[in-house]
Amino acid sequence: MATVTTAARLHFGFQNLSLAHERLYGGVGLALKKPRLVVEAEPADALDCDDDTAEPYARRVLDVLDVPGAVVRVHERFPRHIGLGSGTQLALATLVAVARAHETTADARTVAPRLGRGGRSGVGVGTFESGGFVVDGGHPTERFTHEPPAEGDWDVPPVVASHHVPADWRFLLLIPDTDPGRSGSDEDRSMRTAIERADPGIADQISALLTRRLLPAIATRSRRDFGGAAARLGRLNGAWYADEQGGVYRPPAGSIVERLADAPSVTGAGQSSWGPTVWGLTDTDGIARAKDAGYRALEAAGVGGEVHVAAPRNTGASLAENE
Repeated sequence: MATVTTAARLHFGFQNLSLAHERLYGGVGLALKKPRLVVEAEPADALDCDDDTAEPYARRVLDVLDVPGAVVRVHERFPRHIGLGSGTQLALATLVAVARAHETTADARTVAPRLGRGGRSGVGVGTFESGGFVVDGGHPTERFTHEPPAEGDWDVPPVVASHHVPADWRFLLLIPDTDPGRSGSDEDRSMRTAIERADPGIADQISALLTRRLLPAIATRSRRDFGGAAARLGRLNGAWYADEQGGVYRPPAGSIVERLADAPSVTGAGQSSWGPTVWGLTDTDGIARAKDAGYRALEAAGVGGEVHVAAPRNTGASLAENE
């Protein structure tokens, strides 16, 4: 029996969506310690999976590994399509757990495309591998034009920068009671439209932001500078998506971000991926004040929701084996 434990990730945005540049996408994000995902597997003669979302991944994994079956159990999970990367973590955790249950190994980065993961951002795979803050190098634009390659016909983008996140930083997660973020064919259509209309000048601004502000901030452990730069990256990305999501942020995230960013205990706020999750950055001393600010931000936006605080995760997914 093998058990894989991993957790959520934040996605601050992409470096480029314009077809005028040589590399497309290029994700920027980091790993969190929670909410967690725990997948357990043991060998069997057929597939027995207790989770409807994990079941399609498990079937693909059996085919990839050429093994007859497995008993797969998802003991902890977090909601899908809220901007925290549950799909990639579930797919890769299932892969590693089933492989080890059958006393073999599987490289998550190599197999991810066959599971339909890593087709745009490499942040989910990178954080599964090693945690921390991750910048990926994107895909060659000539292959990822208005339509991505056929499923599985890509390589996961390489990690071009990674850093440990200071242990005393804490990420406020506000999950409003709204519809889930975009996924599947809806996400594909929205991304295609955004790419067709993308202003290449925004990518130039992001390039300067990444090299002059965001990377120096994480390298020097400057929480205030990092929060401000990550928030700016999100706003620039939002300009690409504005027509697709109803504004720079997906409503009601805009009003939540604005209110949260004004809180003295919070240094930087933004939307993770397509949302609806909003993030804010604080530290261990500011947790109570930041949570209070989070609840006030939700109230000001006129929505209910959950407020969580997560520490950074500077290690990859963990694997435990039992007889």
